[in-house]
Amino acid sequence: MTDNDQTPLDGVDRALVDALRKDGRTTLAVLSEISGLSLSAVQVRVRKLEARGVITGYRAVVNAEAVGLPLSAFIEITPLDQAQEDDAPERLRGMPGIESCYSVAGNANYLLTARVASPRALEELLGRIRRTAKVSTRTTVVLQTYFEGQTTEPG
Repeated sequence: MTDNDQTPLDGVDRALVDALRKDGRTTLAVLSEISGLSLSAVQVRVRKLEARGVITGYRAVVNAEAVGLPLSAFIEITPLDQAQEDDAPERLRGMPGIESCYSVAGNANYLLTARVASPRALEELLGRIRRTAKVSTRTTVVLQTYFEGQTTEPG
């Protein structure tokens, strides 16, 4: 639960967030060194950042090939009927194979990222997307990923 506090981050909070973005498993001891605060003060700050919704979770970054999902694709989706209810994200949430959904400007309404086991699995996923959300799709298959999840400095 977040309190949606929009107070700008101070330098200490920004340092803590930057360290956790780079490695979500960074220990309180390391965060204490980075920030110059005591362990208990760091713990309080991190909990406040979580409560404010600045830090929304922690996750493992997994090698997709190692878990049998070597094929990545970007899928643009557009409603078949522009007058239909715009609820594609809700219809597709939780669908296996879809990692993320972005509202975008341009020809498509949404951009999905997907990871699947094979070209056949991608074809099946595209069919499920079309039927479930009543959309047309345009797909770009990823040949090679050079980097992803890169943290960027604000500004």
